[in-house]
Amino acid sequence: MQWAKTRPSPRFDLAISNVLPCSIDELEGARDAIALSGRNDTGYAPLMEAIAARYGVSADRVTTAQGTSGANFLTCAALLEPGDDVLVERPGYDPLLGAPRLLGANTVRFDRTFEDGFALDPDRVRRAMTPRTRLVILTSPHNPTGVIAERQALEAIGRLAESQAAYVLVDEVYLDTSDAELPPAVTLGDIFLSTSSLTKSYGLAGLRCGWILSSAVTAERLRRARDVVDGTGPIVTERLAALAFHQLERLIARSKSLLRANGALLREFLRGRPELEWIDPRGGTVVFPRLREAADTTTFADRLLRERETAIVPGRFFDAPSHFRVGFGGTTEALRGGLAALGAALDAREW
Repeated sequence: MQWAKTRPSPRFDLAISNVLPCSIDELEGARDAIALSGRNDTGYAPLMEAIAARYGVSADRVTTAQGTSGANFLTCAALLEPGDDVLVERPGYDPLLGAPRLLGANTVRFDRTFEDGFALDPDRVRRAMTPRTRLVILTSPHNPTGVIAERQALEAIGRLAESQAAYVLVDEVYLDTSDAELPPAVTLGDIFLSTSSLTKSYGLAGLRCGWILSSAVTAERLRRARDVVDGTGPIVTERLAALAFHQLERLIARSKSLLRANGALLREFLRGRPELEWIDPRGGTVVFPRLREAADTTTFADRLLRERETAIVPGRFFDAPSHFRVGFGGTTEALRGGLAALGAALDAREW
C-alpha cells in the first residue's frame, strides 16, 4: 500500500485495480441525496436493507464498513485474539496479512500455485492448519490472479474450519464483475463471512462503502468491534451508497462492458508474448503474468515506470516475485498505451 500511495503518477497506469471511476452525474440523483445528518447508529437502514436484498440475506446479517479493507479489519478485530493463528493464501493481497498481525495474531500461509492454475486446494489448507487456527482468509476472485474459487473447495475448507471452531473469511470485492453470477460464500454456512464494497466492481471507490455478510450472531460481534474502531459510517457516504444500490444493474453493465473490451485487448497481447505465461482470469479487473526468464520483476517494473511512464505491480508485493499484476479496468486508451510500452520493454529485455 505504501508503494501504491507514494509511486510517481505514470502516463499509463496499469497498476490500479478499480474499474474506471463514475462521475457524480453518472450516479443519478446523487446531488439531491447528499445530506450531512441522518440516523445510522448500526448502519444506515436503507443501505443495509439494500445490501441484504441484493444478496438474498436478512438485514440483521449485514454490517457496513469503510470499504472492503475496513470490512476485513473489522472481521479480524471481532474474531481474533492475540496468539491466534490465521491462514492466508499465497500469493495474496498484503493488507490481508497486515490486519491479523496488527491485532497480535500469527499468519500462516498456504499456497495457490501457478501449476494448479491458482486453484484453491483444501488439502493445502488442511496441512497449514494448527490447533490455534481461528480464521482462514482467502479471496474470490483471487487477488492478484482473478481465479474464482470452486464451490466444492470452499465447502471442504468450511468443513475443516468448522471442525475446530474457526471461521472462513472470503473477500469477494471483485465477484460482481464475473459473468458466473455466483452467490456470496456466506450462503455456505454460518462459519463463512463474505466481504465486499462498491469500490472495485462499480467505479465508486470514493464512497468507501463496504460491508460484511455473516450470521446474525457474528454480525453482533462485528458491530461491537466497529463501536471501537469508528462507531458508524459517514452519513453522506451511506446515503449515496443506498442510492447506488438502486442503480447497480446499470453500473455493473457499464463495468462489464468495459472489462470485456479491455479483457479482449489484454488477452490478445498476452497470447502474443512468449516471454510471459499466465492464467486467464474468470473475474476481477487484474491478471498476473509470470515473466519466464526473471526470478524477480522488480527491476522490470521500476524501469517500465521510470523510462516508459507505465505502472505495473511487481509480484514481490504478493509473495510471487517472478510475476507482475496488470489492471485492465481503466480506459481502453490507457490500456492500449500501457500495453504498447510493456511490449517495448519486453522486446528490449529490460529485466
